[in-house]
Amino acid sequence: QVRLVESGGGLVQAGGSLKLSCAASERTFSSYVMAWFRQAPGKEREFVAAITWNGGSTYYLDSVKERFIISRDNAKNTVYLQMNSLKPEDTAVYYCAVKRDITTMTFWRTYDYWGQGTPVTVSS
Repeated sequence: QVRLVESGGGLVQAGGSLKLSCAASERTFSSYVMAWFRQAPGKEREFVAAITWNGGSTYYLDSVKERFIISRDNAKNTVYLQMNSLKPEDTAVYYCAVKRDITTMTFWRTYDYWGQGTPVTVSS
């Protein structure tokens, strides 16, 4: 069992920054792919970013490339999402997710464990 707890969401002005954190309870958390998804009201769940277990590869939604940075600290069983130059269209509930499978990174149904989400609101 893996429990994920997100934090760091909030209200920010357009152009501002937030850093999300996701802490996992599992002892061997370093074995998992770690990812962030988001879901805005009335929208489908959307892949945002992912990072392989050793941090060797990262993946991003095109609209957040060059603005968001995903990273992980395996010693702390934690994944981060640094969000810069935030836009109103980034407003959503952001969810942390993890899995072991690496055949696909962007399909939400392939992820094994999910956090409860942390809301991010970007005002203009």
